[in-house]
Amino acid sequence: MLKTLGAAFGAALIAGAATLAQAATISGAGATFPAPVYAKWAESYKAQTGTALNYQAIGSGGGIKQINAKTVDFGASDKPLKPDDLAAGGLVMFPTVIGGVVPVVNLPGIAAGQLKLTGPQIADIYRGVIKKWNDPLLAKTNPGVNLPNLPITVVHRSDGSGTSFLFTSYLSMKAPRWAAQVGANDAVQWPTGIGGKGNDGVAAFVRQTAGSIGYVEYAYAKQNGLTYTLLQNKSGKFVAPTGDNFAAAAAGAKWQSAPGFYLLLLDQSAANAWPITGATFILMHQKQASADDAREVLKFFDWAYRNGDASADKLDYVPLPANVKDLIRRSWTKVVGPDGKPIYR
Repeated sequence: MLKTLGAAFGAALIAGAATLAQAATISGAGATFPAPVYAKWAESYKAQTGTALNYQAIGSGGGIKQINAKTVDFGASDKPLKPDDLAAGGLVMFPTVIGGVVPVVNLPGIAAGQLKLTGPQIADIYRGVIKKWNDPLLAKTNPGVNLPNLPITVVHRSDGSGTSFLFTSYLSMKAPRWAAQVGANDAVQWPTGIGGKGNDGVAAFVRQTAGSIGYVEYAYAKQNGLTYTLLQNKSGKFVAPTGDNFAAAAAGAKWQSAPGFYLLLLDQSAANAWPITGATFILMHQKQASADDAREVLKFFDWAYRNGDASADKLDYVPLPANVKDLIRRSWTKVVGPDGKPIYR
């Protein structure tokens, strides 16, 4: 009997050791924009497969630096890299989900969706030209709204950020003076304001500072109960940040003709399109030092494409269409191991 129990116990230890040996950890770093959905996917994926995801939400600039330094299995960025930059770094890129960048405010007596803003107004606020909330320009756009006599505190990102890239690119499209004086990038010389690290840092500053305005990915506004504004879109309509309106902006995306999947979804012309909509992207080296590690990354995102849409929907991200996911999977044949053979088949 003891011999039988001992044999069974030994077999269990061997099985447990085998399971531990098979379990893997994927490392990634970068954009805070998709961090909520990546965390949800990682939780479900680990429960099903035992493979863990160690994702550091350090901003798109940090993600680009880490993948170039080969310190992570993948980088993540909301600022897409142009084909020449991908080629120079030996990288491939593909999108995962689509979301929206949302202006958020902390104003006494103002509810979510009550304040209306235009792109040029936001540019003038962030240039420090519009300094108070009861400015006549803002009052003209918001008749009947009791705008407080408060100074405006501008909150922006302090780190290299794809969210900032989308935000400043949009402002450059809508306001020539912003384009000339500040421009569009993941890190700019902000004319005024205070900086927060990551979407969560900006959300925290806005939440604790009366009279403030910031910009965050919508999931952070929702999770933190922040007051979002309406925003005038290209068709002249003031729209709310919703999954449906992000989807409206993404509806005309022509991924099949986007070289290296470089595509911006800003200021789209659909009637209900949210103006600051964008995809978020994964960066990997085209030639991998470890075929096994790269395969685990692609297995994770393949699983997310097949099983992660419901989680993305709940967090108000827009999943990619099935045909786009298939297009992305076909692109993964460019990722090769040390022997030059494709890792994903």
